[in-house]
Order: sequence, then structure tokens, then C-alpha cells
Amino acid sequence: MLRQISLSSVFLLIGIALSAIGVYAYATGNPTLNLAGFFYGIPILLGGAALKSAEVKPSQFLYPSSDLALKLRDTQATPTQIKVRQDVTRYRYGIRAHLDAALEKLGMSPTNEERPVLAGIYEEVFQAEGQPDTYSLVLRFQSPLIGLETWQEKQEKIGRFFGPGVIAQVTRPEVQSEIPLVDLRLISAIN
Repeated sequence: MLRQISLSSVFLLIGIALSAIGVYAYATGNPTLNLAGFFYGIPILLGGAALKSAEVKPSQFLYPSSDLALKLRDTQATPTQIKVRQDVTRYRYGIRAHLDAALEKLGMSPTNEERPVLAGIYEEVFQAEGQPDTYSLVLRFQSPLIGLETWQEKQEKIGRFFGPGVIAQVTRPEVQSEIPLVDLRLISAIN
């Protein structure tokens, strides 16, 4: 729940309230409250504005997770899958985009303009022929400047990057979109 609250908005509200109290205290001739209001209100307001400018909003779930996917997450999800899901579904500060450092290390972000942008995530039950059901975390990227072929060439490297116990699979989703989309499946290899 707390991950869904914008820290910058909280600081802005507190800063505005304290600054307003300081202005009111100044107008009514209350120097102690005036000093406290300005002394705390203005820095908190400026801090909130700074955080707001460096804020990256949480990615949304594109589809609701099925009960089986949630059950498999509890038993099969790797620490990396859990951390990625938690990181991209909360407010982040001081980064350019979700997973920007990971994309840069994988060579998928030569410039800020070419970087794929995380459009959303979802959890699914991955079913391979002859294999038991497996938990899969799917990251959907808008990737207008990096083609599917490049993603597929780096598929094995992506799997190694996201750690032991994860198999990466890159596909083009069947969703119609003006911007080319790529689904990156992080499939749990722990059965």
C-alpha cells in the first residue's frame, strides 16, 4: 500500500500547508508560528518539488493475475522476479525509467531516446509442452527503435542477467499498437 503513495506529493502537501501556516502567522503577527512555518515549510516544499521532478510512476498490471499464477508465484518465483515486480510497481526516484540500469547493462539502451519503455507487467502461468505449469512474470516494453530481432539475439544474455533460476523468452504480443511492443517473459526454472 505504501509503495503506491507518491512521496513527492506528500512532501508537497506538507510543505504547502506549513508555508500557508507561516504566511497566516505572519499576517496575524505571530512571530513564533511564522518562523516555524517558513523555516520548515519552504524547505519541505522545495524537497517535494525536487522529488516530483525525479519521480517515475509505478507500472500498472495489464491483466489481473489468476489464482493459479498467484499460487505459483508463492512457490516458484525467484528472488529476482519478486524484486523486479516490486520495483516496477512502486514510485521510484532518481532514475530515468523503470529498469533503465538493467537495459543499459544489456546493451538495449544506447541513448535515452532509444531506450525501450516499460508499458506494464502481468503474471501468467507458462505452459510448455510436457512440462508442469510454471510461474512467469511478463514485462511489456514499448520498443520503437530496438527491433524484435535485437531482443531475441540478447534473449540468452537477458536470462543470465536476471539470474539463476530464470529463463527469458522474448515475443511480440498479439495486441494492436501504434508503437511496437515486446513481451519479455521471465519464466521461473524452479519447479
